[in-house]
Amino acid sequence: MATSQIETVSTGADKAKLALSVVLAVGAIVAFYLLARQGAIAQWAALLVGLAAAVGAFASSENGRQLWAFGRDSWREVKKVVWPSRKETIQMTAYVFAFVAVMSLFLWLTDKTLEWVFFDLILGWRK
Repeated sequence: MATSQIETVSTGADKAKLALSVVLAVGAIVAFYLLARQGAIAQWAALLVGLAAAVGAFASSENGRQLWAFGRDSWREVKKVVWPSRKETIQMTAYVFAFVAVMSLFLWLTDKTLEWVFFDLILGWRK
């Protein structure tokens, strides 16, 4: 059974809003550098106002509304997560450290055993 997803077609107005938001963001960055002689307050004000306008233009587009809905749904899902307690976290961390210690000991013993078998017994290089 095939499921088809409905995809909304961007209208000309949506494309214009997206283009406007890009132009506003680039304009804000350009204004920040062009206003270097005016002082830091003018620079930052121009940057923040331009970026706020760009965000506003983007938020009014269909893509902006979809992004906002995605963020809202994601936040709702994060609230459903059951986080481990401090005790559980410490126990799991201890298990991981113990496993790493046992595994490193096992790999070291395997390496030394293979070294002994190949170099001492088979090749006779160490005497």
